[in-house]
Amino acid sequence: MACMRNGRNALRQIINNVHSSESERMMNPLVFACQGVRHRKLEVILTTNVDKLGKAGETVKVAPGHFRNHLMPKLLAVPNIDKYAYLIRQQRKNASLEEEEEKEEVKVVTVSEEVKMKEYEKAAKRLENARLVLRRAINLERFRTRATKEDPIELRSVVTKEDILAEVARQLCIGLEPDNVHLPSPLSTVGEYEVPLRLPRSIPLPAGKVQWTLNVKIRCA
Repeated sequence: MACMRNGRNALRQIINNVHSSESERMMNPLVFACQGVRHRKLEVILTTNVDKLGKAGETVKVAPGHFRNHLMPKLLAVPNIDKYAYLIRQQRKNASLEEEEEKEEVKVVTVSEEVKMKEYEKAAKRLENARLVLRRAINLERFRTRATKEDPIELRSVVTKEDILAEVARQLCIGLEPDNVHLPSPLSTVGEYEVPLRLPRSIPLPAGKVQWTLNVKIRCA
């Protein structure tokens, strides 16, 4: 792609160098080549790969009309003249250097299992010590008809596993998979919950803990 881009830039530079005066324009090698005799073919340098002609940088022979009407307007080729040949070589050389620099910048960073495990442990401890707070609208009709103040306050819409995953990512900047959260049924009332977490067994549990949990508190909006 870099070769194609630089080759076409070279042709644009060639076309822009054509002088405005009629006499000078007729003497310009590019325009003169375009007005070549029909019975002979022109030698041109391809600036990009062209089907049935050749690859970028190759010198091929084509009919003057084909060059004038198809190749030149689309910046696909330039006449095989020393000035333009040198320019194309320089452009292709620069393109090769750019490609090599791009390849050098791409480095594959491998993370060891030990580093991954430390990151997992750090994230698990954050989850264990954090409290996830969600605000939800309550069901006003059920709230007004409660028998006692101790009755649970129902939510207008339940809190699902997907809601918890989204809030963990937003509040704690930790990405969990759906399998990491064990929530048999959605949370439907205001209150505090300990949601079980299913983390890899290789992550050591804190002292006195039998499983990882996430503290979730649901408040009235």
